[in-house]
Amino acid sequence: MRFMTPMRTPATADEVMGVMLALRRVVRRRLRAELPGPPLRGAQVELLQLVETEPGIGVAAAARALHLAGNSVSTLVNQLGASGLLRREIDPADRRAARLFLTDAAVARLARWRETRSRLVGDAFAQLSDGEAATVAAALPALRHLLTELAEDLP
Repeated sequence: MRFMTPMRTPATADEVMGVMLALRRVVRRRLRAELPGPPLRGAQVELLQLVETEPGIGVAAAARALHLAGNSVSTLVNQLGASGLLRREIDPADRRAARLFLTDAAVARLARWRETRSRLVGDAFAQLSDGEAATVAAALPALRHLLTELAEDLP
């Protein structure tokens, strides 16, 4: 275990999480204001992105990848299926299991979402000084490592 330094205090950990959560919340609100259609919750977008990356993923595997309970992912699948964004297909190898696929509407919506998010964050990023932008970029590997450390003991 490392010694406590001013950078490794509970207050710093709380501030990191507070800033990250606030950043997500602000971006999500701005996206909702700019994108047509009913708003999607963060977990719904995360599931759609996962299915985009791994077409045919099962519900249990999606729950593990998103660090969510299986019944939470099942609820998300039902919501996204009802809104025409996710398609379930029976797994031919196991008729009890479902495989998840994006609909054309979801593909288009994710593309608009990603484009709008990139513009919003890119415009704000452009307002930072060169030093601030470099600091944010330099922090990304450490933030990825922090995520790995936090996720390591999850079931």
